[in-house]
Amino acid sequence: MSDFARESESWQRIVDATENSLDKIKRQLASGSGRNLLQGPLFKRSETLRKWNERWVILDPTTGKMEYKTRRNEPTIKGTILFDENSTISISPVNFQGLPKYNGCCIYIGTPQKKDYFLCAETPGAAKAWVTTLHATQLVLKAHKEAVESLSGSGSATLGTVATVVAAANSTALECSREIQAAMQISLRNALKITPNKPIDGPLDDLTIMKETLRVKDEELHNLARELRSRDSMIKEIADKLSETAEAAVAAASAAHTMDEQRKIVCVEFERLTTDSQRQQEATKLKLKELEEKTFTLSKEKDQLVKERDAALQEAHMWRSELGKARERVVILEGAVVRAEEKVRVAEASGEAKSKEASQREATAWTEKQELLAYVNMLQTQLQR
Repeated sequence: MSDFARESESWQRIVDATENSLDKIKRQLASGSGRNLLQGPLFKRSETLRKWNERWVILDPTTGKMEYKTRRNEPTIKGTILFDENSTISISPVNFQGLPKYNGCCIYIGTPQKKDYFLCAETPGAAKAWVTTLHATQLVLKAHKEAVESLSGSGSATLGTVATVVAAANSTALECSREIQAAMQISLRNALKITPNKPIDGPLDDLTIMKETLRVKDEELHNLARELRSRDSMIKEIADKLSETAEAAVAAASAAHTMDEQRKIVCVEFERLTTDSQRQQEATKLKLKELEEKTFTLSKEKDQLVKERDAALQEAHMWRSELGKARERVVILEGAVVRAEEKVRVAEASGEAKSKEASQREATAWTEKQELLAYVNMLQTQLQR
């Protein structure tokens, strides 16, 4: 035989041993399944509308399968609550159901897949029973996982460990079933209004429920009969009072007739007032129409005046600009006049100085002329001699 054939045969033996071990685990898990199912009513909050609905929940602690139905006798399963050994399962300290009677009855299941479940039991004891059984179921799931890993050489769990955990889970479910049954009896007593003087021992079957329902209905019928008798006596009293008030009814009828006549008069007056009101409305409409026309005309005139005002403002602005320019020119001309006057004054002063100088020169020349004339005369006189 070749090495390849021997290696293939050894691998085949390993595979067969693994399959046999898996079959043993499945048989052990299946042997306990269905024997001690924990089932009972729980309120479940819907994921979308956040509404609380009563569901019949069935938990198999040996496989970790948790399903729920709408009612107990419903044949079809409505849904499944998924959890594993790593899920967070606890009694919530917060009463997220809302009613005070459910304090300590709320159950929270949080999974690693970030999917949360919110449940609520009838009593705190029932809530504790559910949580205890769920914890035992988590131990079964953990042992199952370790057993599977041990087959591949990465775990240390054995088949004996799985069997022990499964047996413990079955025992826990059996003990907790009694607490769930007690909670159901309390809920049924509250629903049927069973008094404490008539305790019910053992589980309630359909016949007991029917008897209690019939007893409650019989009491309700007796109460209804008493109410009917009291109502009959009340009706007789009312009939006597009605016979006594017949005259008052006649007087009321005459008063009603008088009121009807007055109503007719009021109706005629109302019609007249309505006609007058309509006429006034028509006149008012005509006045409003005239006012609208006048308003339209005034609006046009206003627009025209606004345009003229804008044109006048523009013209005034233009004249202001021209006036400013003229003022600037006046200032310039005044400066020129002042400079011209200054020049005239300077010229006058210079002319006066020149005139004085000319006068002085003229006087000097005339003096010199007189002297020359005198000298000439003297020379002539001397020549004549």
